[in-house]
Amino acid sequence: MSSNSSSNSSSGSSSGSSNGSGNRSGNGSSSTVRPLASNRRARHDYHVLDKLEAGLALLGTEVKSIRDGKIQLKDSFIEFRGGEAFLVGAHVSPYSHGNRENHDPERPRKLLLKRREIERLTASVQAKGFTVVPLEVYLKGNRIKVEVGLVRGKQQFDKRRAERERELDREAEAAVGRRRREISG
Repeated sequence: MSSNSSSNSSSGSSSGSSNGSGNRSGNGSSSTVRPLASNRRARHDYHVLDKLEAGLALLGTEVKSIRDGKIQLKDSFIEFRGGEAFLVGAHVSPYSHGNRENHDPERPRKLLLKRREIERLTASVQAKGFTVVPLEVYLKGNRIKVEVGLVRGKQQFDKRRAERERELDREAEAAVGRRRREISG
């Protein structure tokens, strides 16, 4: 069985929204989006500057395993080689009903991006010292997509400030909830 015939190929990719709205529906298509895995550590350790949606070239057993949610993005990153982008360090567990032809869990997987997008990301990484990491893997329609982020590392004080802001937001939300209960009850 050829890996080309069983790969989950996508006909290019569309740019994701960089405003953080989370709308990945593209050009008005009504395909449903189902999250499969997210890289919460990346959002904690980095400032996300830009986001892109990319397809993944996968083997058949990888598709089945990822659809079951058996993918981990921790410590994964995007590597650029020969004008192509690869997802490195992502662990896709072997498919439970697979046979001896099951995939290698740690193999690099090719990202399906447009040449211009790859060139722009490569230039940002080389010139400005940014990093490209996967932020989320999701199912869009019948295709497995990965949200890729152009990121810059956070300093320790940035992490503390973000944690303090989240805590203040939680406290304010709790106070508003208590006030509503007092008024209605």
